[in-house]
Amino acid sequence: MEKADRKTRLAVVAAMLTREPGKTFSLKIFCDMFSAAKSTMSEDIALLKNMLKTYGQGDIEVTLGAGGGVRYVPAVTAEQRAGVLDDIAEKLSDPTRILPGGYIYTVDIFSNPKYVAPMAEILAGMFIKTNPDFVATVETKGVALALFVARALSKPLVIARRDLRITEGSVVTINYLTGSSRRMMTMSLSKRAVSPGQKALLIDDFIAGGGTVHALFEMMKEFSVTVVGCGAGIVTRVPEKKQIENYKALLMLESVDMTAEKIVIRPF
Repeated sequence: MEKADRKTRLAVVAAMLTREPGKTFSLKIFCDMFSAAKSTMSEDIALLKNMLKTYGQGDIEVTLGAGGGVRYVPAVTAEQRAGVLDDIAEKLSDPTRILPGGYIYTVDIFSNPKYVAPMAEILAGMFIKTNPDFVATVETKGVALALFVARALSKPLVIARRDLRITEGSVVTINYLTGSSRRMMTMSLSKRAVSPGQKALLIDDFIAGGGTVHALFEMMKEFSVTVVGCGAGIVTRVPEKKQIENYKALLMLESVDMTAEKIVIRPF
């Protein structure tokens, strides 16, 4: 193979790193690929790192030592974060989204990669230092957001089911009350999904009273898994006291006025 010049090396390395965010690549992989010296690839990585940070396209972390390497870390600037969340808040403020019971329609937002991907990158940035072993959520609407967060962290996604499925094998099941409607619900998780001693990051699309996420937290206890963080796309202002604490969110739903046909939602 013809020896690659620096432009080619930078383009290929950038593509590989950003295609699998959060994954650590050994420097040797790039050295062998381009038949380049370790010093040469180190210079390329430093240059690429500087370019990405300069233009607000994330960061590259370099870890030294035998088990070290390089990985791409999605990072959103304050300006980018404001732009993303302001845009989504504006779309969610459309009064035609109001549903019976004071709920709002959000499915189109949480199922569109155009919105979910940047939201997930923001959440991933909030929790990257917790280094979870996996990301956990409850089906169904929070799955897309949790999956993109898992991708940004290069971690597997674990989904707690509301219905028993034979394909899950042996499961642990708990009953719980939702935080808002106080309905009795069931949550199940396959015994093969996680292992004792692991760390979990909980992600949900919407937190009102916090009952569902609290139940997921309790489920993790059943498996002797430590919860290192909890994040959500939207959290409601009322009730102020949730069933969980120390959560982080992207947007706050202040109020839904069905009579005045008005939704107030803002970045958290």
